Amino acid sequence: MTDTLDMVFAALADPTRRAILSMLLEDDMAVTDVAEPFEMSLAAISKHLTLLTRAGLISQEKRGRVKWCKLEPDGLRAASVWMQGFGQFEPVNLDAFERFLATEIPDAARDDG
Repeated sequence: MTDTLDMVFAALADPTRRAILSMLLEDDMAVTDVAEPFEMSLAAISKHLTLLTRAGLISQEKRGRVKWCKLEPDGLRAASVWMQGFGQFEPVNLDAFERFLATEIPDAARDDG
C-alpha cells in the first residue's frame, strides 16, 4: 500500500500531470489531444502519461492507430482513504492561535527570533 501511495502522490506532485487528470475528467482523449495545450514535446507528455499509468490514475489503450487515455477514478481511492484519516483533526486557526499566544505569553509577541 505504501508503494501505491508513494506513486500516486509522486504523480500528483507535478502540475502538468494534475492538469492532464483534470482534462481527462471530461472524457477520454487521444494522446495528441492531451499534448496540445502544453508547450512540450510529445515525448515529454508520454513520460507524464507513463507515470500516471504506473500510478493507476489513468489507463491507455490503442484504438486503431491512436493511443487513448482514460481517467481511472479508483486510482485515487487509496490516497483518499489515507487523507481522510486526517479529517478527525480540527483545522488550526493560526490567527486565533497567535492571539492566544500573545495574551498568554506577552513577550513572545515581541520576539522575532
